[in-house]
Amino acid sequence: MATRTTTKSGFSAAERDAMKARAQELKASSDRAEGEAAVREKIAAMPEADRVIAERIHEIVAEVAPTLVPRTYYGMPAYAKDGKVLCFFKPASKFKTRYSNFGFNDVAQLDDGTMWPSEFALTALTADDEKRIAELVRRAVG
Repeated sequence: MATRTTTKSGFSAAERDAMKARAQELKASSDRAEGEAAVREKIAAMPEADRVIAERIHEIVAEVAPTLVPRTYYGMPAYAKDGKVLCFFKPASKFKTRYSNFGFNDVAQLDDGTMWPSEFALTALTADDEKRIAELVRRAVG
């Protein structure tokens, strides 16, 4: 018999942990300093490959969109506009995938016809990637 990875509710331990983290995030204040500290703590705890990318994304977002408020989103670094998460970094290590993602929620102003990407896979960051992320964040903020 295979080891059971889900509970009676159908959620895995990782999914339950993410829900608990999200509940705590919703209770947290929207204070910029608290959000900055929480994001930096999450980034510092990442394995090196994720941490290097997350740190640079954090710098880019702070530089091109200083009005966005850092916060965590399901335990991941994220950046909010008017209290709503606009963009986020999903580390590969969190979901045991081969690449990280940088994504945007529906409040982002990235509409391009009837179909456009909302997440981008990242295995590393080149100078061109950094420029593209900066431009996407600028556009997303509106």
